[in-house]
Parts: sequence; C-alpha cells; structure tokens
Amino acid sequence: MVGVALCCLQDGPASWVAAHRLHHRDADEEDDPHTPLVSFYWSHVGWLLVRNPAIRGLSAYDRFARDILQTPFYMRLERTLLSIWIYLAHAAAYFGAGTAAALLLGENPRAALTFGLSLLVWGVFLRTVAVWHITWSVNSLTHLFGYRNYETGEHSRNNWLVAVLSNGEGWHNNHHADPASASNSHRWWEVDPIFWLVVMLERLGLATEVIRPRHLRRE
Repeated sequence: MVGVALCCLQDGPASWVAAHRLHHRDADEEDDPHTPLVSFYWSHVGWLLVRNPAIRGLSAYDRFARDILQTPFYMRLERTLLSIWIYLAHAAAYFGAGTAAALLLGENPRAALTFGLSLLVWGVFLRTVAVWHITWSVNSLTHLFGYRNYETGEHSRNNWLVAVLSNGEGWHNNHHADPASASNSHRWWEVDPIFWLVVMLERLGLATEVIRPRHLRRE
C-alpha cells in the first residue's frame, strides 16, 4: 500500500500520520495544519507550500509518529531520497512497458516511443496530479460541504463526490466520529471500497488488527 502511495508521489507514512494526528487533535482550530477556516486554498494545497517544522521533519515525526519510524523502511523514506527514486522507477516502467508493447505489436520505433511517452504523460504525470487533488479534497471539501451523521465538535462532513473519487475517504464526518475504525461506512449507502480491500488483505494474512466500526465492536 505504501508503494502504491509513493507511485502517486505522496509523502511517506510518518509525514502522513503526524499531520493526520495533529489534524484530529486540533480539528478546525488554530493549530490544525490544514483547516479550511483559513481559506479553501489553504486547506486544499496552501499548507503544503509553507515550511512548517511543527508538522514536517524528523523532529515532528519523532514526536507525533514515533511508532511509524520504528519500521526501518519508513525511516529510510524520511531520511533519504528513496521515495523519489521509487516514483522515477515506476515512471520509467510505464514508459518502457508502453514502448515495448507498441514494438511487439509491430509499430515502428518512432510510433512506439510516441506511445510510451503518451503512457508516461497520461498514466503517470496527469494521474499523479489528479490523485493529489482527490487527496487534498478530503482536507478541504469534506470540511465545507456535505451532510453530518454525528456532532463531532468540528466541521467535518460526509461528501458524496469526494467519497466516490477517493473510494470511501469522503465519508469524513464518520471518520471523525470513529477515527480508529478501518471503515468509514456507517450507513448502508456509504460505500467504502478501501475497507473491502483491507478486509481482503486481512483474509490473506497481509493485514492484522483491523478495527471495525464502533457499532460492530459493541456487538
């Protein structure tokens, strides 16, 4: 899962966890790293463009995500350029696979290179930007627009559009009401494909200690 995220040029797990824990601790208050109460632009992307040692850097990760840094691979992602190399390697794989496939189908070298570049642009670069905006929308749109199942003390919302685009992450009010749960689906119509994937990984023995929603835990 981390590898897939890195292929979308997302941050390493320690950075994600630290910012997320701070968001839940101070949701929609002054110390929330990406509250839309500043502005939509700030919550969507602006907070990522400002150097903030309180939430980014090894000292912040050691304070808020020390458990994550205990995994050597995750520590290496934060201390080296490994995440960039992983992204570049997967981009090269897209270009190489596209070019090779075109050659195998009988295209001339120039046409094959053109197809490889097309796959690189559409399958890597534009896809990366699209995933960025979908991810950022969980911080911005779901604290501004949507409905609420719970009174959670901040402005989180369940947003249909974000939920569809993010495979279930848009049920954000549910998440704030029960942040420990691996599932964001609390009503039958709130589809959460990410949780289905987690359950599949659990059944394959690749995921453990998967926490169900609170109402199921009570049962």
